[in-house]
Amino acid sequence: MSTIAQILKDCRTGMEKSVESAKHQFNSIRSGKASASMLDSVKVEMYGAEMALNQVATVSAPEPRLLVVTPFDKTQAKAIEKAIRDANLGLDPAHQGGVIRVPLPSMNEERRKELAKILHKYGEDGHIAIRHLRTHARDTFKQLDGVSEDDVKHGEKDLQKLHDDFIGKVDQAMKAKELEIMAV
Repeated sequence: MSTIAQILKDCRTGMEKSVESAKHQFNSIRSGKASASMLDSVKVEMYGAEMALNQVATVSAPEPRLLVVTPFDKTQAKAIEKAIRDANLGLDPAHQGGVIRVPLPSMNEERRKELAKILHKYGEDGHIAIRHLRTHARDTFKQLDGVSEDDVKHGEKDLQKLHDDFIGKVDQAMKAKELEIMAV
């Protein structure tokens, strides 16, 4: 039997996961310096299946403006190179002796604004996930048996505060990443 406290606890856990997911997506957006997580969104067509890049290669950032991708299977370097190029990240990888070097072009104002738009889309995805959790919890409150209307109202108030706190966390992470992107 669920209680209001249990529903709020479950909702908090879900919202924490939503914030972490949004932050992870934010980290995949390129800012001024190279980061191995920038290629997390790249999917490689390999062995008849689509696989995440980090499952088929190691990614390192030995210099601030360079990523080095080392395929586990050297024969798949061309497929990995193509996947990076096709990932719509504005990167131009070059295959050299078993490794793929991915130089990061300097970002112009237009590219920064493009990345900021992508960032805001990821932020909105985080907001939507949190709103869905709130709606689900609110619906669950209404289905509880033997709970007074006042308790439900108090639960909804606590739920709204939880929602606002987590929306704020997503916004805070988004603003920090936006400052990072826009820094020249």
